[in-house]
Amino acid sequence: MTEPLTPRPDPAPGAGELGLLQDGGLPLLQALLEAIPARVVLLNREEQLVYANHEFFAFTALHPKQVLGQTIRRVIGDEAYAAYAPLRARLQRGQPTSWEGWITLAGRGRRYMREQLIPVGPAHDPQQCTIVISLDWTALKQREAELSAKLQELEASQVLKSAIVDHALAALVSTDERGVVVEFNPAAEQMFGVARAAALGRPVSEVIIPPRYRQAHDEGMRRVSSGGPARVLGKRMELAALRADGSEFPVEMVLWRTSVGGQTFYTASMFDLTERQSAQAEIERQRDALRQSEKLTAMGSLLAGVAHELNNPLAIVMGRASLLEEKLAGHAVAADAQRIREAAERCGRIVRAFLNMARQRPSTRATVALNDLVQAAVDMLQYGLRSHGIEVMLELAPALPEVSADPDQIGQIVLNLLVNAQQALVNGDGPRRLRVSTGVEARRSEREPRIWLRVLDSGAGVPAALRERIFEPFFTTKAEGVGTGMGLAVSRSIAREHGGSLVLEESAQGAAFRLSLPLSGQAGPVSEQAPLDALDAGSTARVLVVDDESQIADLMHDFLDSAGYEVAIAESGAVALELLKEARFDAIVSDLRMPDVDGAALWRAVRARDPQLAQRMVFVTGDTLSPSARAFLDQTRCLSLDKPFTKAELLRALREVLSG
Repeated sequence: MTEPLTPRPDPAPGAGELGLLQDGGLPLLQALLEAIPARVVLLNREEQLVYANHEFFAFTALHPKQVLGQTIRRVIGDEAYAAYAPLRARLQRGQPTSWEGWITLAGRGRRYMREQLIPVGPAHDPQQCTIVISLDWTALKQREAELSAKLQELEASQVLKSAIVDHALAALVSTDERGVVVEFNPAAEQMFGVARAAALGRPVSEVIIPPRYRQAHDEGMRRVSSGGPARVLGKRMELAALRADGSEFPVEMVLWRTSVGGQTFYTASMFDLTERQSAQAEIERQRDALRQSEKLTAMGSLLAGVAHELNNPLAIVMGRASLLEEKLAGHAVAADAQRIREAAERCGRIVRAFLNMARQRPSTRATVALNDLVQAAVDMLQYGLRSHGIEVMLELAPALPEVSADPDQIGQIVLNLLVNAQQALVNGDGPRRLRVSTGVEARRSEREPRIWLRVLDSGAGVPAALRERIFEPFFTTKAEGVGTGMGLAVSRSIAREHGGSLVLEESAQGAAFRLSLPLSGQAGPVSEQAPLDALDAGSTARVLVVDDESQIADLMHDFLDSAGYEVAIAESGAVALELLKEARFDAIVSDLRMPDVDGAALWRAVRARDPQLAQRMVFVTGDTLSPSARAFLDQTRCLSLDKPFTKAELLRALREVLSG
């Protein structure tokens, strides 16, 4: 380290002047060097500072006596002096050189200098002295660094802004105070179907606002621009927006205002509500469907209760009417008995239809007579059809083959089709005719035989634009509150589960729905039933009838007795067990619900005594909706008859158990 500069006691002659050059008499040069805004020093061969201009002394804050005659190394410090080492070789050869950079000067700290070093001397001694001209660019470099930092900060801010705006899930649209688009992010491009380049510079009302709202938007912009209140700023609003294809869709928007450089800008953040509103609408539809289902369930329970109470009296009316008809055969009064029986059978079909609607059980397969399902559905709807002046024409094919299907589900299809036709005719003008027909499809080699059902009404029909949608779930053309839009969808699903189809046919007038079902390997056409007396004549089987209601027991006794069976009656399960101790029986026909010992307890007792007889038990019940009753019948696999039943059904079930 050099020692601190101190004033020399005897400055060299000519210090503070041009020194070596003064002898040349150049006062003009001295004046020029003093006037220039750069620091100029003159070094002799020993690198002693022999001249420095006023700018140098102002920069270093040193006195001439402190520096003149001192070596430049001592003046600027060892660290700064070392920076000049690479330049010495060129100076010794008499070659001017320049450099710039950061350097640490004694007394001034770290500075950025720009210097020109010029060797001066004759040819044989090119470095007799050296002129050093330097400029301090520290302040300039600091400003450049500050500016660079600000530019980097601005660039980082712009990158951050682009990262946020360009990758935002919300559509961001910015306009100036005139409503001209100045920003349109990628989410907005995707939402509105408009490219950013096509949106910039255009009025926002032309780009994303539906035509019917543009006037109100422009008036709002003029009101805000003139200093009026901004009614929508900062508020979350649901509005209609416009896509490039001209379609409208709902959006949620929040609008805010920003001032930049004396200019006002408005930015809207928007989310597409289409999916949210669709989901909400779907939830509402499902809620409506659930409410409708709850209503139907409650109605089904009510109907089931009413039907259950009607079972016993209906069974008595049906049975006694059929017996009376047999006794009066050939008599004029027999026709009256026949009409009573037919009316009672119609009531029975209605009751069974109610029960089928109310049942909640897994899908099953059984032989189903489609014509019977049609007749039952028509009977159930007869009052409504007749009261609305609807003429019903049944064209049911005779001896229609039975199909293997779930009777409740196929009955539901038939009922849905008839109800839809009835509602279509009630709401229309002109003749009200409903034609229901069945038949067998022409045999095709590639598939099994099928039967079909066609329901044709004389209403307005289904518009062509809706023909493909009527089978969609929750889609309906009916008035609000009339339907749920599930009938046809469920019906088609049921038909397909059965290997069939449900289609809307072309029709000159009205709507024509056609149900097709495969026979699934079932027997062919049902033959005409032989007279019951002929089938059962000569039977000597002994049958025990068990029922706590005496009229039902007496009716079954008369049915079986007229068919040639030997019959005993027990008015309870306990009495039946006592009779079984005293006598032998080939079969038992028992009510399922009885006080004391019910049908299930009777079956368990019989199985313990005589397992084979337990297999020849037939149960009659009006409680088919009871889960416990259904579980018992499914577990034991015993035959059962739903009340009301006919003589033919009872005899057929008894023949089946007796034949094993």
